[in-house]
Amino acid sequence: MNLTVRPRRARRTPAVRRLFAETHLDPAQLVLPLFVREGLDEPRPIASMPGVVHHTVDTLRRTVAEAAGLGVGGVMLYGVPEAKDATGSGATDPHGILNVATRAVAEEVGDAVVVQTDLCLDEFTDHGHCGVLAADGSVDNDRTLLRYGEMALAQAEAGSAMLGLSGMMDGQVAAVREVLDTAGHSDVLLLAYSAKYASAFYGPFRDAVESTLTGDRRTYQVDPANRREGRREAVLDVEQGADVVMVKPAGPYLDVLADVAATSPVPVWAYQVSGEYAMVEAAAANGWIDRDRAIMESVLGIRRAGADAVLTYWAAEIAGWLRA
Repeated sequence: MNLTVRPRRARRTPAVRRLFAETHLDPAQLVLPLFVREGLDEPRPIASMPGVVHHTVDTLRRTVAEAAGLGVGGVMLYGVPEAKDATGSGATDPHGILNVATRAVAEEVGDAVVVQTDLCLDEFTDHGHCGVLAADGSVDNDRTLLRYGEMALAQAEAGSAMLGLSGMMDGQVAAVREVLDTAGHSDVLLLAYSAKYASAFYGPFRDAVESTLTGDRRTYQVDPANRREGRREAVLDVEQGADVVMVKPAGPYLDVLADVAATSPVPVWAYQVSGEYAMVEAAAANGWIDRDRAIMESVLGIRRAGADAVLTYWAAEIAGWLRA
């Protein structure tokens, strides 16, 4: 047949496919989430997230150093305290697990990777919500902002270069930015979890942080039915001073990610969350999919949709593959 248009020509060999690839992945575009738990003598596996562990401070330091050596762009730290209370007091305690771990990691790697910390109360509260509760049991938005400001100071003083505002409180970016700037921490970056959806895909993460949540977070996280609302939240966070905006989860919300990426004047990141991770690991363990190819395809899909960087529990492993 006399065909002049043959798209298969651009797929013929690995070298040609590499040259024609529209989307590329680099270790610097990956952020590794890590959990550090108070009271451990050695790392403890997280059952619902095969290959992910609760770290001690010492093993956390070593893991972050290894990630830096692989060229991973950043690490996001989550602290799991032994004791929790109604206001999450451990989150602002200089001797609390997250702040202690942040100081240790910042000392270990300096600026070799961007040290990031989760700024949210759910890991520290006995009720498991992301904020302070009002008398009727609802989350009090404005009282929570005061706690976020206190957390921001504690984390900045511990050495965090970027604060991950994941609580989905109205006005949280503006409130934290004002507190930081007033205290002389104007160089600390803010990562706004702008389009954070009330998702079922967070289940394994809640195991990882030993969440005591009853009920749900639908009154403050975005309704999964809403596409435009995700973009609106990102616009508001940019107006309030966010340095980066995020869509979370990533895979089920690629449409929202593409919308935000098409219009955002600041970098757009996406979080490949625990449920996305666990599904691939479970299917691979049963021999149903090619694990390594599925991992790469899923992260490339997130990048293709517009993410400038991806938070993924496979960050170090993927970085190793890319370097090899």
